Amino acid sequence: MKVFKLGGSIVLALCMSGLAYAHHSAAGIDQTKTVTAEGIVKTFKWANPHSWLEIEVQNSKGESEIWNLEMNPPAYLVRAGWKSSTVKPGDKIKFSARPFKNGDPGGLFVSVTLSDGRTLGQNAPRGTAPPYSPAAAPPSAEQK
Repeated sequence: MKVFKLGGSIVLALCMSGLAYAHHSAAGIDQTKTVTAEGIVKTFKWANPHSWLEIEVQNSKGESEIWNLEMNPPAYLVRAGWKSSTVKPGDKIKFSARPFKNGDPGGLFVSVTLSDGRTLGQNAPRGTAPPYSPAAAPPSAEQK
């Protein structure tokens, strides 16, 4: 029985270490700076655990470079007004991001201004209610 418990504990520890390793930190992001640039959407990946935005940007030398911006997962983006079709390849956008510390093009997404003038972040504005959740209780007959 002790061997069984020890074996189970080892398996549990290995599983937990894998989960801890799978999620990364933001140590490579400069949280003290925000950069703003314009570019053309190359790819928008609507996926878990993070959505990604790839943008072709002209750098200060006039050369094209691809910025990779990590975003929140779709569940958070929906609450902030996003849809999987909000941005498409070829769209011209202006964006803000927390840059990588090592100077590589990209970082952590902050906001985007679309061609129609709308600005979207990655979190719902403070004081707004999240969309209806199926887990929430339906309104009572008195509330209808």
